[in-house]
Amino acid sequence: MNINFYVTCIADALKANVAKQSVLLLEQLGCNITFLEKQGCCGQPALNSGYNKDAIPAMKNLITTFEANDYLIVAPAGSCVNAIKHYPQYLQAEPEWAARAQKVADRFHDLTDFIVNKLGVTNVGAKLNGKAVYHPSCSLFRKLGVQDEPVALLQQVEGLELLPIQNQTTCCGFGGTFSVKMAEISGEMVIEKAEHIKEVEPDYLIGADVSCLINIGGRLKREGSPIKVTTIGEVLMRRSGEMMS
Repeated sequence: MNINFYVTCIADALKANVAKQSVLLLEQLGCNITFLEKQGCCGQPALNSGYNKDAIPAMKNLITTFEANDYLIVAPAGSCVNAIKHYPQYLQAEPEWAARAQKVADRFHDLTDFIVNKLGVTNVGAKLNGKAVYHPSCSLFRKLGVQDEPVALLQQVEGLELLPIQNQTTCCGFGGTFSVKMAEISGEMVIEKAEHIKEVEPDYLIGADVSCLINIGGRLKREGSPIKVTTIGEVLMRRSGEMMS
């Protein structure tokens, strides 16, 4: 299957291995990857802050870029996919652009959604020994409705035991610019999330959104926790039961 890969800003600038492992995983599953070089920011930071008009140039650039072909588009971040899914709403004052946005938005998929629902795969042959907590990000779980797919993939990882925690689906407190504008509230939210994770003593914290993992992982690190933080794409590329470094 031919697909486009949308790298996202965080993966491009901060977590290159997330993008790399996601691409390698998709190739392993038989996908031919196209990377359209004119892709840029989806505009989510501006949109989250209420600067909708300022985000329009970024939205139009992304729309135009992915009109280069009609392949499905896969991204390793539910928050970016969710933002793009709402492009038609933000561009409703320009009907032509809203229609173009809808066509592009309909082709966008989170990595786990694509693997399970488009490729029909849950077992990718991954192996990782240890116990893990999966954090369902708000964008993926609530906004996109991608709830069972990440868990289905992780349940098939040989040697990995998933642990439930208290209030598993509550927000980690990041919320993009929310963590800056409401830093005190955000801080309390991630403290609570980290406490629930530490209570079950997992080896790993796994998530599908890098931004959430940076937030929770930062809190765990400041508290001296040995829990390893990693994305689901990186886990699914593991081919041995060795512990991650």
